[in-house]
Amino acid sequence: MLVAGAGPVGLTAALALADAGVPVQVIEAASGIEEDLRASTFHPPTLDMLDAFGITQTLLRQGLVCPEWQVRLHPLGECARFNLSVLSDVTAHPYRLQCEQYKLSRALLAKLADYPHAKVRFGTTVSDAVQDADGVRLELAHCDGSETLGGSWLIGADGSRSLVRKAMGVSFEGKTYPETTILATTTFAFEDHLTGLSNVTYCWQVGAGNFSLLKVPGRWRVSIYPDENRPIEDSLTPEAIEAALQAIVPSPQAYPVLEVRPYRVHQRIASSYGAGRIWLAGDAAHLNSPAGGMGMNGGIHDALNLAARLVRVIRGESAELLSQYERQRRAIALDQILKQADTNRARMRERDPAARRNALHKLQAIAADPVELRKHLLRTSMIEGLRQSEQIV
Repeated sequence: MLVAGAGPVGLTAALALADAGVPVQVIEAASGIEEDLRASTFHPPTLDMLDAFGITQTLLRQGLVCPEWQVRLHPLGECARFNLSVLSDVTAHPYRLQCEQYKLSRALLAKLADYPHAKVRFGTTVSDAVQDADGVRLELAHCDGSETLGGSWLIGADGSRSLVRKAMGVSFEGKTYPETTILATTTFAFEDHLTGLSNVTYCWQVGAGNFSLLKVPGRWRVSIYPDENRPIEDSLTPEAIEAALQAIVPSPQAYPVLEVRPYRVHQRIASSYGAGRIWLAGDAAHLNSPAGGMGMNGGIHDALNLAARLVRVIRGESAELLSQYERQRRAIALDQILKQADTNRARMRERDPAARRNALHKLQAIAADPVELRKHLLRTSMIEGLRQSEQIV
C-alpha cells in the first residue's frame, strides 16, 4: 500500500492501515515534518477518532483545551459565546483543542515507528503515478536519482498541488478569493487586555475590517486581513504588521512578532476523488477557507474513512466500497465543509456596521437558545456532517 504525502492526512491514513496489519509506505517530498504555520484547531469528532490510536492524549498534553469560542465586536467587547459542553453526550471531547498541525504529524510519525511493516520516506518526490488492474506504479525522484516503486493501492494525500491528482487527470474546480490573509504569531498577552477573550475568537473591528485571534501554547496566532487595494508587499513590512497589531490593542512597546506568513484562500474540490486503485484525500481532494477550522479536520475524516474501506477491500470485500467513500466524503465536502467555511468567511468580511450588529444579535440569540445552540455546534463541530455522510449509500 502506498501513500503520497506525510502531512497529517497521509500519516493518519498510514497509521490506520498499519494498525490493521496492512504494509504501507509513505512518500514525502519534504526532508521531514515541517513546522510551518498551518492548521491548529481540532474539533471534537476528530479527537474522538484519533483517540482510537492513542494520539489524542499526546495532543492534549501539547495543546490548549478551549471549552468555548466566540464572535466578537471589537473594541466594544460585545460577543456571542459558543460553549461546547452541550455536546458532552455525543462526544468524549466537548471542546476545541488548539494545537499546531505539526505536533499531530510528529505524533503520528512516532506511532508509525511501532509498526515494522510501515515505512516513511522523506526527501522523495512523486513525479508520476500510473495504474492498471493489478496495481499502481510510482515514478520517484530523490537525491540519489530516480526509481520506480510499485504497490497495490495509492492514496494521494499530497496537498493542494497534488501530483497524484494531476497524474490522474482530475480537475480541481473552484475559485480563489481576491484577498491575501497574513498570519502572524506573537507572545503578546491579548487576554490581559481584552476582557472575556476566548482562546478562539473571530473579531469584527469597528471601522477597520476584521481579524481573528487563536491561541496555541506560548503564543497567539493573529489573522490579519489587509486592505485589498494596497500591494501585499506593503502590508508585509514589519512596520505594517506592527501597525495592524497596534490597531487591535495599543501597546507602548513593540509587539514581539515571531512568524509571519501570507496566504491566499481557495475554495476548490476535485472533480473525482479517485477510481480503480488511486484515491485522493485531504487538500488533494478539497480546499476551503480556514475560517472555522474545517480543512485539516475534514482531511483526517477522509483519511480514516478511506483507510477503513481499503482494509475491507484488501480483505476481500467489494471495491464498490471505495466508490461509496467518494459519495460520502465529496458530498460532505461540498455541502458542509466548503459551504460552511464560505459562510464563515462572508460573515466575518461584512463591512456594514448595521449588518454586523444584526449578525451578532442573531448569533447571540442562537447561543442563548439551548436547542439552537446544540444544532449550531453539531454543525460547526462537524458532527452533523459526519452523521449525514454515514447515511449516504
